[in-house]
Amino acid sequence: MDLKDIKAIIDLMKKNSVSEFELEKQDFKIRLKRGMNGGGPSMSPSEDSQPLINYSPAPLALPGAAPTAVAPSPAASVDGEIKSPMIGTFYRAPSPESAEYVEVGSEVNPDTVVCIIEAMKVMNEIKAEVRGVVTQVLVESAKPVEFGQPLFKFRPL
Repeated sequence: MDLKDIKAIIDLMKKNSVSEFELEKQDFKIRLKRGMNGGGPSMSPSEDSQPLINYSPAPLALPGAAPTAVAPSPAASVDGEIKSPMIGTFYRAPSPESAEYVEVGSEVNPDTVVCIIEAMKVMNEIKAEVRGVVTQVLVESAKPVEFGQPLFKFRPL
């Protein structure tokens, strides 16, 4: 893969608002990830390969995005968020006929499984990684989610 191909992938990421892209072929692996603050893609080679390209473009500006200072509301300062660690399809239960992992009012600890995110036909159990009480479910089951997207709100204990 040459620099021209990588630039084409970055352009596609910008146009389609994709925050993460990964490609693996034989002994080559590339992973592009746009920062949460609109930063540019970063590349990380796999552990078993040598870096083929060291590419660090200028930060990407999102159209219509301007830095704004917003005063946090009282609820925002109390509640925390459990965010998606990956792109995929969000599921609240292990199967359609099963009970949901957590409901509003459920107490969670760092090891509590709160949902599943399916990515490339792999079901990934997502743990809360916090201690608290779920106050809001922000995503419907079977809906796509992005990296860093809030899934649940919780009140810390």
